[in-house]
Amino acid sequence: MTATLYTIGFTKRKARQFFETLRRAGIKKLVDIRLNNTSQLAGFTKTDDLQYFLAAICGISYHHLPALAPNQELLDALKKHKGAWTDYESGFRLLMQQRGSIEQLDRAFFEEPCCLLCSEATPEHCHRRLVAELIQQRWPEIQITHL
Repeated sequence: MTATLYTIGFTKRKARQFFETLRRAGIKKLVDIRLNNTSQLAGFTKTDDLQYFLAAICGISYHHLPALAPNQELLDALKKHKGAWTDYESGFRLLMQQRGSIEQLDRAFFEEPCCLLCSEATPEHCHRRLVAELIQQRWPEIQITHL
């Protein structure tokens, strides 16, 4: 059975645009894969607020899966120490393998339209793209669409 896995970032988006994009795509589940989802920088996507807004505005369920987030060491190497994306990407893939994160997922979870959330505005240099690709490697029939 073919399914589509969506991804979205909230940076550089107004709340209205963010929620309308999810609603128009028909998303039923939002999967938060951020390590830090309660900081002031998260704005309207802080965990408790986001869970409320998703349900009230769009009828979307909220799921936080920290096993799909990078660790602080990887984030610091990339952001604080201005590391190379290629190093981050290989480190993140290794971390996912060590954790067995993708293998722990249930294929049935992706039967409803599901969207991975992170902060980066675009997927090119964001771990949500890497997670989506790893999921697609496990289940090749899943299509990826970046919102």
